[in-house]
Amino acid sequence: MLEFLSQYIGFIGPYGELVRAFLLFVAFLVIGKAINVILKRYVTRLVSRTETELDDMIIGAVTRPILVLLALMGLYFAAKEAPSFIPFQGYLDPLFSVLSILVVALAVARVFNVVVGWYAMHRAKRKDKEVSKQFLSVSQKAIYVVVLVVALVWMMGQMGIEITALVASLGIGGLAVALALQPTLSNFFAGAYMIMDKPIRIGDFIELDSGEKGYVEDISWRSTRIKVLGNNTVIIPNSKMSEANITNYYYPSKEMSVVVKCGVGYGSDLEKVEKVTIEVAKQVLKKNKGAVKGFDPFIRFNEFGDNNINFSIILRVNQYTDKYLLTHEFIKELKKRYDRENIEISWPVRKVYMAK
Repeated sequence: MLEFLSQYIGFIGPYGELVRAFLLFVAFLVIGKAINVILKRYVTRLVSRTETELDDMIIGAVTRPILVLLALMGLYFAAKEAPSFIPFQGYLDPLFSVLSILVVALAVARVFNVVVGWYAMHRAKRKDKEVSKQFLSVSQKAIYVVVLVVALVWMMGQMGIEITALVASLGIGGLAVALALQPTLSNFFAGAYMIMDKPIRIGDFIELDSGEKGYVEDISWRSTRIKVLGNNTVIIPNSKMSEANITNYYYPSKEMSVVVKCGVGYGSDLEKVEKVTIEVAKQVLKKNKGAVKGFDPFIRFNEFGDNNINFSIILRVNQYTDKYLLTHEFIKELKKRYDRENIEISWPVRKVYMAK
């Protein structure tokens, strides 16, 4: 290329090399712009036919770094072509190496972040689960930090700086930092586990073995926020959440059974009790908005108690919070019907025998 420029540039004198350097820089810019156009117009159109969006996202992530790298190469070779106009020729090679490593590191970080973001969102769509954007943002920033640290060590090696002792010091320092930040790192990785494994999801209604019960509002890098029914928010570290026994009332579905316990006196006709109770349960299920329509309620006698024959009535609701109103209405209607049918719910009775 340089011989071609020398033959056809008619400048004679000290400015000839400067013109050649300028044209060389422009040539690299044209090449970079051509590659940019090819990637955006043709390669993007080609990969858009594939089922996945990952290849489109990767091309979008590397297009600009490629243009910047070619422009940097153009500056480097242009400076090499005009040594009499560039006073710091001795620093060009290490400077070009450092800047090239920085551009490549940023491109690699962008590709990793695209892959992480695509995987998280693809998993969320496939399983109909919501991904914490805050946690994803923290993960992507962590990728930038790791890649830039590796690039920094590489750049120092290119500049002739002895990095063996530095790497050893970074290892010892990293161990000390990891020990100091052990609780934070524990929460971070526990949050990563919950985001990926999905034992709970944002919006789920859950109950912990410690008694907290409410909706999952957010799963961040450090803690999980649960909004309880009293409109307060309980903030629990992720490390404790990952070790807790959790009842998820929205998994695998929101629909659930409601068990209402009751008892009737020993003098009751149990066939009549069963018939009346089921009739009331069907009426309440039909009227209540939160009830599962078409579900056939049933009862199960389960205990000879101290004062009553105890049994359970099984109803069904669309989601956990619907059970409160349904139980409320059912108990009211059942008591009214039992009173009309002369079915007794006994209260505690003690017989006292007086010695003569």
